[in-house]
Amino acid sequence: MSRIGGEAHLAQGSTDAEYARDPLRAPLGERRSYAAPYESLTFTLLTRARRELTVTLAAQPVFDLSLSVPVSRRIRRTVRHRGGETALAALGRRTLEPTDLKRIDLQTLSHGLDLLHLGSDDSGVLPAFWRTVASSGGRFALLCTELQHGAAPGALLVEVMGGLEQAPPESIDEAIAHFETSALGVILHIAPDAGAARRLADVRARCLAIDFAGVAHESPREWLDAAALIGVARDACPQVMLLNLRPDRGLAAQAAGATHAVFAGMDAITV
Repeated sequence: MSRIGGEAHLAQGSTDAEYARDPLRAPLGERRSYAAPYESLTFTLLTRARRELTVTLAAQPVFDLSLSVPVSRRIRRTVRHRGGETALAALGRRTLEPTDLKRIDLQTLSHGLDLLHLGSDDSGVLPAFWRTVASSGGRFALLCTELQHGAAPGALLVEVMGGLEQAPPESIDEAIAHFETSALGVILHIAPDAGAARRLADVRARCLAIDFAGVAHESPREWLDAAALIGVARDACPQVMLLNLRPDRGLAAQAAGATHAVFAGMDAITV
């Protein structure tokens, strides 16, 4: 079983026969629609600059690509400006102070643990900003929030995102070393760029996450470049999780080196 830092890991799947023998595992291992979320919730937050933000969390199934079964849950986070459809990226993270980012992360952790419903053998993935994880105070606050919540029985993986491209690899490595515990691991969410993966080859991360929403991977010609990106990421890290992957590319992604995926919906877009 592949591992992400210490004992925390993204599990690999079991056969249908194993699920039949152990019905208690069925809720996580059941064959759902590839991109169907489990649950979602929304909360609001007022920043220090008096901006009212709306944060929506949705639990998504994470699939083991070797067996095409869901083995974990990931919390997808969307941050919007209250009263509009402006996403966090459009607001500009520079307008949000580190204190604001930490408050978003702490509330995400608290509410997200409720959505994950972790059992003793389960693993769940929650997002956190790099600026929170990079500071000792931010790491301490996250750890305290997890403990105050009652310490989920399964393994919790923090998907660190936003700002990794500008952070020195040695700083990332140091932060991971101070943050990981036996039941708390780290996934690094990187830009869909081969250079971004290569520069983290010496970092002690156990999983890289790449959002394929911005990666062309539909046609055979497009897939050649996408597969090359996956290969570079796998060379840099033992596990690679692809987000918003087309379900019909699951087998090809696994052959290219990806280990896990959160699939994109394939429904027609209605304007």
